[in-house]
Amino acid sequence: MFEFAWPWVFAMLPLPLLARLLLPRTKPLASALKVPFYSSLAQRGGGAPHNPFNLFLMTILWLLLLAATARPQWYGEPITQTSSARDLLLAVDISGSMETPDMLLNARPAMRIDAVKNVVGDFVERREGDRLGLVLFGTRAYLQAPLTYDRETVGTLLREAQIGFAGQGTAIGDAIGLSVKRLMERPADQRVLILLTDGANTAGEVAPLKAAELAQQAGVRVYTVGIGAEEMVQPGLLGSRFGARRINPSRDLDSETLQAIADRTGGKFFRAHNPEELAQIYAELDRLEPVEQEAASYRPLKSLYIWPLAAVLLMALLWAAIPLLMNFRLRESGNGKREAGNNVAQGGGA
Repeated sequence: MFEFAWPWVFAMLPLPLLARLLLPRTKPLASALKVPFYSSLAQRGGGAPHNPFNLFLMTILWLLLLAATARPQWYGEPITQTSSARDLLLAVDISGSMETPDMLLNARPAMRIDAVKNVVGDFVERREGDRLGLVLFGTRAYLQAPLTYDRETVGTLLREAQIGFAGQGTAIGDAIGLSVKRLMERPADQRVLILLTDGANTAGEVAPLKAAELAQQAGVRVYTVGIGAEEMVQPGLLGSRFGARRINPSRDLDSETLQAIADRTGGKFFRAHNPEELAQIYAELDRLEPVEQEAASYRPLKSLYIWPLAAVLLMALLWAAIPLLMNFRLRESGNGKREAGNNVAQGGGA
């Protein structure tokens, strides 16, 4: 459908005529230079303002300028899109224990936080169309990225997270409480929290089960992920095998509390002993049922002002070129007459 955004602009259509009728006419000024061929140009449409051709051309230019100013635009047929997406908050533990090197990445020992960045970073990249947020927690919990469609920024903030930024403790309850507070602004059927930790609650003001109760009341589903191997060889003296011993680096992981949090909020508890299991967990989390949001309808809009404006520019250039063409033709004609006169004079002298 075609329409003008500012149709009132056409009220200025009689403005040049009113100016011609109401404003006093200026007195013609004597020319400083005499141009022998000016009268010929005026007669042929080059410079006389009252020339019918000039008046017609100026009228067309004025109409085109008004049409461009009125913002012509074309609306396409309505397009309806139904978006299916989820709002997910990722709460990631960056306490001191996440430095434990009990993971293997590319067949090399790696810290837990490095495995998390690798797997969760891929998870973030796959969530096209979802609104993601990031909470980092240690002794305290901080909202690092609010819910946003900018997955690249969320992934960058996750990769830049460093151990100790939020303290050496583990405030699981505070992380859940902060996430619930941020998710309360979203519709009840879209409130999802994925919490990853490798330990037990050792800091914070809110107990994990109390935070889970608040999440349940707010309709927030909490999926908990416990990470850490159950067996690790601790090097002996000066890093050698002498005196080395096998330990359980995940002895502090409070799986029971994480399971209780998930059960109370309608989520699920996952246990990851290595990066492969962690990747499988996030692949399963990636298959969470999407919530269909309200259908959005829009009509594609195309602005057309450039066409009358381009026509004005082209016609103005052609109009300005007319006197130049006339001048060139008159000069050529004058040169031809002078050459003919010279030839006659030379013939007569002979």
